[in-house]
Order: sequence, then structure tokens, then C-alpha cells
Amino acid sequence: MAIRLDMTISLDGCVAGPADDRENPLGRGGFRLFDWLDRRNDPGPSGEVYAEAMATRAVLAGRRTYELAGRWGGDHHDGVPIVVLTHDVPDDPPPGSVVYATDVADAAARARAAAGDGDVMVHGAATARALLRAGELDEMELHVVPVLLGPGRRLFDHLPPRHVELELVRRLETPPGEDGHRRVTHLRYRVRPR
Repeated sequence: MAIRLDMTISLDGCVAGPADDRENPLGRGGFRLFDWLDRRNDPGPSGEVYAEAMATRAVLAGRRTYELAGRWGGDHHDGVPIVVLTHDVPDDPPPGSVVYATDVADAAARARAAAGDGDVMVHGAATARALLRAGELDEMELHVVPVLLGPGRRLFDHLPPRHVELELVRRLETPPGEDGHRRVTHLRYRVRPR
């Protein structure tokens, strides 16, 4: 069982383009990061990593990501439990099997318990950084798209000064996109314990 970040990023490390907000959640040009999802049902690398993501048994997300995604309508995939890491718990009750947590260790523990012997999928740059700082992130699945988004929202901004050691455990690359699909390289890293 692993708590695994699942994040699509640009080559310059952005998870969203510039000027991301509620009306434009991925910012200017950010939606092109997800062209690879058009191949999610193909038998190739993108289909493989997508199937693995959909086999996770819980989701741990930051509140900003959760809200910008429309709360996933209360169901991220297959009715799995969703744990939302937040600074303040909202007054309105969450839909479906969603719980809020204000402490990163508590959020990780809840997500692990909810997943049982399965993996936990993590969404959200700030949540990934909080889990890294707390030593609660086991793996990172990064879908790297060969585009530069410039002044967008970066995945690894505001990390602590200490080094985080990673071990590459898998690298998959889609073939050139003759059909107009953008290439993507899927990289899975194990976070080495401190």
C-alpha cells in the first residue's frame, strides 16, 4: 500500500498555467497538459498508468483542488473514500464518502485506513508538499508533458531546504503523436525515507 501523488506537469514543473482560478481552474494553456488522457483507454503506457490510478482505493486531495474540480460530484472514481486536507472545515456537509482533515498526519492516516490494503491517490500541489514535509508521501507518479507553461502554478515551490531523495522505479513514454496527441512521459518515483 502506498500514498502516491498522481500529477500531470509541464516540463518546467507547472500543474496549471498562469492565472488559474475558479472560472479557469487550469489557467491559460493548462488544459493541454491533459491531452494524454485521450489515450487513457489505449493498451499503451497511458492506458496502463490510468488503469492503475483508477484502481486506487482512496483519494487524498487538498481543498483547493477538491473545490476547483467541482468536488468531483462527490465521487472521484468508483465511490472510493475522499479525504480533503484543509485549513478550515466548511460548514456545509461534504457529499458522498468525503471527510475533511486539518492535520496532514491525520489526513494520511485516514486515507490509509480508508484504502485498506490498496493504494491512495494524492491530488494537489500543496497537499503533495505537505505530505513530503511530513514524511507521509511514499511515491510520485508524474506525467510529464513536453510544454513550458512559464509563470504557472508549480508543483515543487515552497519546499523545505532539506533534500528529498527519490528513486526512479518506472519510466514509460508514449509513442510520437501521429494522431495529434501530445507525447507524455510517465515517471514513477519512490520517496526514500529520511
